[in-house]
Amino acid sequence: MPSLYVIQGRNRGARFDLGAHTGALTIGRESGNVVKLDDNEVSRRHAEIRRVDGSFVVGDLKSSNGTYVNNRKVERVPLSSGDQIQIGRTVLVYAQDDDVEPPTGIVDVAPPDGGIDGSRIIRSMREDEGVVAAYAPDDTNNRWLARARSNVQVMYRTALAAGRTLDIDELLGRIMQLVFEWIEADRGCIMLLDPETRELTTKARRDRRGGDTSSLAISRTILDYVVERHEGVLTSDAQDDDRFAAGHSVVRTGVREAICVPMQGRYDTVGVMYFDTMVPLGESMEQGRSRFSDEHLKLMIAIGHQAALAVEDTTFYSAMVQAERLAAVGQTIATLSHHIKNILQGIKGGGYLVEMALENEDFAVLAKGWDIVRRNQAKISSLVMDMLSFSKEREPDPMPSDLAAVVTDIVETVQQRAADARTSVRWTPPADLPRLVFDPEGISRAVLNVVTNALDAVENRPDAWVEIRIDLDRAAGVVRVIVADNGEGMSPETLAEIFNLFVSTKGSRGTGLGLTVSRKILREHGGDIRAESRLGAGSTFTLEFPLRPAGDEPAGATHDGPST
Repeated sequence: MPSLYVIQGRNRGARFDLGAHTGALTIGRESGNVVKLDDNEVSRRHAEIRRVDGSFVVGDLKSSNGTYVNNRKVERVPLSSGDQIQIGRTVLVYAQDDDVEPPTGIVDVAPPDGGIDGSRIIRSMREDEGVVAAYAPDDTNNRWLARARSNVQVMYRTALAAGRTLDIDELLGRIMQLVFEWIEADRGCIMLLDPETRELTTKARRDRRGGDTSSLAISRTILDYVVERHEGVLTSDAQDDDRFAAGHSVVRTGVREAICVPMQGRYDTVGVMYFDTMVPLGESMEQGRSRFSDEHLKLMIAIGHQAALAVEDTTFYSAMVQAERLAAVGQTIATLSHHIKNILQGIKGGGYLVEMALENEDFAVLAKGWDIVRRNQAKISSLVMDMLSFSKEREPDPMPSDLAAVVTDIVETVQQRAADARTSVRWTPPADLPRLVFDPEGISRAVLNVVTNALDAVENRPDAWVEIRIDLDRAAGVVRVIVADNGEGMSPETLAEIFNLFVSTKGSRGTGLGLTVSRKILREHGGDIRAESRLGAGSTFTLEFPLRPAGDEPAGATHDGPST
């Protein structure tokens, strides 16, 4: 089954089935894509995959970042199994896998006093024996086993790759598929131990004859032996069994052989693997015609060990992801609580001055106290807006707008604060700026965050100034809003971190959200934000997004803009 597997990026572990789609399969950031990637550097419709003459071809949809296959930028190229496709920061692998059958049928565990426990263990083996034996010199008298041994390394690598998936059912299905390729089993299942109850639960089953949903009965005695002793066993209900000579039903139906091995991980047994086959009576009566042998048991012990490692990797990775999410939530709560506490402390101090002024009818103190309350109200309003902007995916709402008017409104908003801090805001609206198509609310929020940061950077500096200008680069097809200041600047180490969440150069006065939100908004527009700074020489921030004159398209039109 041709599939795409995400091996790097926020969607790591996801699998997309290509065989179920007859038309073009699109890849991008929008929810309407078949392959939706949570990657801000991926365009809304970035690339597509089509079936052409029985094979699949990937094609780029004019994205600015481009589409890469095996580290080479491509426009359109056929895919081969194993090819790596890089889109933004996401890497996918194209694989031409065989069908993996879903778990089917029923598995019954017979009690110790059940008739099935007439089966006898004819050979047991420790895990270390199986692992060593799997790498022993080839037995030239058995070509099948010689070939199987040569494939053990391939099986190890394949199972290790399968262990990277977050879907435990998909992982076990692949393991079952591998085993059926290497041993002549008719039926099989994988049972995992519940960490708390230590009970075995069937997680996957496979039958060589498709559609066989008959009950698969397994001896409880055999399962307990394998789990408790950590040994694999080879069983038969005919060899050295008095029932065979007594002419029971086994004589009429054939001889049942089975292999059951522990899935021994790094620290504990995680489950068992069970496979059996029904040998026709004629074959069973010929010496050496048994389907399973000691060599099969050795190989299966090695496979069971690797399968256990793959299950552990999947379980540990899922637990690690969950722990990281909880840690991120804890960090977010702690950081925001700290900022909110400081803001509330300011409101409390301003409220105290207001109450005192009202008692004494001192309007000068009243004005001062109310100004403190007002400024802290603005801070908490800004914090809430930044939290909302960062926490949810938002599609820009582009419309014909006046960018100069948007910037003028921002300047008027911060003018009083700049005057109080004796800071000059330099802004001259360009006379020939055409109306452009963009989301005025989003761009206003992004620019306001940067301008506010610039005012903070020049606070208490002599001859402080903040300059804002707009630059249209028609050749590059972008419009830029440039915000510069003569603050103290930043070191290269600080500059490299300023767009990270909760990183602030303002100490307790900053939330570390503003620049992160501004970058998110610009990337949602298909643009980006850059910063240049030197210690003692101030900073310059450039916010750019695609240039779309309003006359080129109707108002309210949506765009599939590039992402950088």
